[in-house]
Amino acid sequence: MAKGMSGMMKRVQRMQKKMMQIQEAMADRRVEGTAGGGMVTAVVDGKLNVVEIRIDPAVVDAEDVEMLEDLVLAAVNQGQQKAQEMVNQEMGQIAGGLNIPGLGP
Repeated sequence: MAKGMSGMMKRVQRMQKKMMQIQEAMADRRVEGTAGGGMVTAVVDGKLNVVEIRIDPAVVDAEDVEMLEDLVLAAVNQGQQKAQEMVNQEMGQIAGGLNIPGLGP
């Protein structure tokens, strides 16, 4: 029994190391969220940080700032959602091998 537990602990340690490596790699990966048919784009990294906002000048209207705010918010939310899905997919591939409820796919 102790031998089986030792093997499990080694697998968990390898998984933790691999998860750390993936988290570091995710910081360099980017996804985009868009709104307004691509008029506003939010670029989000794998740590869920917004790293860039691009706004098409055609959508900038001093008379309707609220619309631009809504588009930026929608693009950021979509970008963060896509980034979270990317991270979950990568982490799920690792955790799936352990058959721990809530960690695998």
